[in-house]
Amino acid sequence: MSWFLIAILGYVFLAIVFILDKVVVSQSKVKPVVYTFYSTIFMFGALVALPFVGWGILSGLDWWWAVVSGVAFGLALLTFYKAIQHGEISHIGPFNGAAITVFLYITGYYFLAEKLSTTQIIGIVILILSSLLLAFEKSRKHSGFHVGFVWAIVSALLFAISHTSAKYLYGIYSFEIAFIWTRATTGLVGLFLLFFPSVRKTFKRKKNTKKTYAGRHAVGLVITDKVLGVLSVVCIQYAIALGSPTLVQALSGLQFVLMFVFIYVLTKILPRVFKEYFTKKELKIEFVAILLVLVGSALLVL
Repeated sequence: MSWFLIAILGYVFLAIVFILDKVVVSQSKVKPVVYTFYSTIFMFGALVALPFVGWGILSGLDWWWAVVSGVAFGLALLTFYKAIQHGEISHIGPFNGAAITVFLYITGYYFLAEKLSTTQIIGIVILILSSLLLAFEKSRKHSGFHVGFVWAIVSALLFAISHTSAKYLYGIYSFEIAFIWTRATTGLVGLFLLFFPSVRKTFKRKKNTKKTYAGRHAVGLVITDKVLGVLSVVCIQYAIALGSPTLVQALSGLQFVLMFVFIYVLTKILPRVFKEYFTKKELKIEFVAILLVLVGSALLVL
């Protein structure tokens, strides 16, 4: 299945993006609202592609759904960044992914008349369970559920709204046209965030005195993050256009497995760059979760 392979590629990119997001937000002390501004305002750049795809214009209420998709995506990023500000990305990320899958199943059923086979539903349930296992957190700051998970739930609902409305437009227009307008409208969130003083302050040049790795390499990290972020969004949205939003999102379990592996390796070999706290119990739980991800992913394509 082409959507399956494209989604996997997108989640490989996204696993790296999530780690870079955490490094920038936590180490360089960038406020979530500021990071969201720079993650959304440049989305207007998608309009540059219009001359190459035929100046496609939406009609009627389709404009509304494009705005809903774009704005919901931008706000989902803001609430997600606030979530990882309060918790570890290796736990917040999987929890967020599991919640998105649940919300997408509900919105897909009621608004897109999406029907899944019994085998696929079982696969989704297994992937949700694996994501929740990966979300198990016992760190030096937290033990169990905390405010970061609340922000992750809000973010998940917004991502589900964005993906569902985008899928609706993919069914009416070409992927290129629908993608351009649903991404460009994300820039509206960036315009709104200009009202925040913390965002406007970033336009003033100031000497960088940060001593962390992220502080010294902020520009390179952000550029790498945004390039990979664009690639991941294109792959995942194209997979959604080709297949079921719920099934594509369920595959995010693979992303979290990769993310956990990357984080564990970085923690062991480059702790100055990135470090998270792991207990022996967590490692055992996450190993079980990895096995469940493999089983659940296989069921999605049977």
